[in-house]
Parts: sequence; C-alpha cells; structure tokens
Amino acid sequence: MTGTPLKTFFAPDSRSTVAAEAEARPAPAITVRGLGVRFGSKLALSGVDMDFPTGRITALIGPSGCGKTTLLRSLNRLHDTTPGARVLGSVHLGDLDVYAPEINPTEIRARIGMVFQRPNPFPTLSIYDNVVSGLRLNGIRKKAILNDAAESALQSAALWDSVSHKLKTSAMRLSGGEQQRLCIARALAVEPDVLLMDEPTSALDPIATSRIETLLRALVKQVTIIIVTHNMQQAARVSDYCAFLMVEEDRVGHLVEEGLTLQIFSKPADPRTEEYVTGRIG
Repeated sequence: MTGTPLKTFFAPDSRSTVAAEAEARPAPAITVRGLGVRFGSKLALSGVDMDFPTGRITALIGPSGCGKTTLLRSLNRLHDTTPGARVLGSVHLGDLDVYAPEINPTEIRARIGMVFQRPNPFPTLSIYDNVVSGLRLNGIRKKAILNDAAESALQSAALWDSVSHKLKTSAMRLSGGEQQRLCIARALAVEPDVLLMDEPTSALDPIATSRIETLLRALVKQVTIIIVTHNMQQAARVSDYCAFLMVEEDRVGHLVEEGLTLQIFSKPADPRTEEYVTGRIG
C-alpha cells in the first residue's frame, strides 16, 4: 500500500463531498466523552471524545494494540464481563447514560448489537433458532412474532433466499460467509439502534468479504454501524466517517483524529494519519 495515492481507494461515486456532509452531519447515535479503559493497573485507552453519527458507518482504524476493539467493546458494556476491567468517562446512547448504575447491560446490548471477528453462530441451534435467540431471551414467545422477525432479519442480512427452505438446519452447515451474515441477522432481529462490528470480514474469502461490504452499505439505511477494520481499502469503501487511533509513547491508545472518511484519506489534519493510511507506518 506504500505510495498508493489516497484518492484511488475511493470509487468514482464517492458518497458526498466533505463540505456537503460537514454541513449536514447527523445527530450522534452514540456520544463518548473522556472515555478510557483500564485493565487492572494498565491504562489501555485514554481521553476519547467522539460522536458517532446516526445512520452512518464509522470505521475505527489504527495499528494493532491501539485500542480499537477496546473502544468498540466499551460502547455496549462488554468489558463488564472482563475481570479487572474498568471504563472511565461517559458513553451515551442518545440521552441514555449507558453506564448508569440502574441500567441493565443486557438491555444495552439489545440496543447496541455486536458482530464479532469470527462467525459465532450457536452450534447446537438451527438457523431459525439462532436468529430468534435474542428475542426469546427478551421473553418473546409468540410464534407469529418470531417468524416475522426471523424472515425480516434474514432478508436484511441478504440470507433469506438461500436459507428459507432449510431454517431448521444446523447453522454450522452454512459457509463461513453465510454464518457471518447469520450472526448479523441474529443481531438485527432485536432491532438495535447501533450495530458494532469487530473486523467482521477478516476470516472470510474475498467473495464473502465483498458480499458483507455490500450488505453494510444497505444496512446503514436502517441501523448505525461502527466497524473495526485493519483493511484501509475496506475502510475507504464502506465507511462514511473514520477515527484513527494510535499508541503513544506512554503505551496507551489515544484518538488522533476523526472525520469524514474522504477527508481522513485525502487530506488528514495530522501527519501521523497520512503516514498510516498510506502504509508508511503500521
């Protein structure tokens, strides 16, 4: 990637100019202020102030160990399950304080869904039961509601046509790309406000990756998406906004800059960002 002109990462139909989008930046779906994450005595991420625009895809980019996944997992309280982890600062989903003591983390994870790096369908469940598992967890039992939700989610994940005739088949019989789309359908079935995705195509072949990327651009019409990726071409192709993180000399991850993807890749404000997206540092 070294020496590649930044503008070549973008398709001819790049979504909007920097000026036009900057004037119409959507209200934030998630707002973080002073966000940091500590694991025991080690501070892994510090001082992140950022808004994630509603109805847009935001890509978190940066070298390994800079805190991208740490940041992502803090947005829906996944660090609650990690011994010794502590989240500093604030995270708001609209007006809702995600870390307020009275808030149930399970409710947060229904509104802020998560798709992980490797497909993780529940191995003992069928395709259908995987999709509706979150609804059942939330106490929904009426068959008609579950059926409608399963079909809608699988349609949204571009999987319905290929699995509608075998919904009772084990999810493990699907291909890797289909399993990842099934995991996306499972997250969508509970109708989240935001969908978090941690390198969702890193374990997939190029064809499956392309299908997921096409799916993301369709899904953002109905759900805000935040994605971690190491692939700069992917970030340029699918995201509207980018946030670049980096580990500083203190060995703590920091947000260097964020903004429109077109701006980050064509005219970044910080020289370290340009060095990273052009492959001169990594």
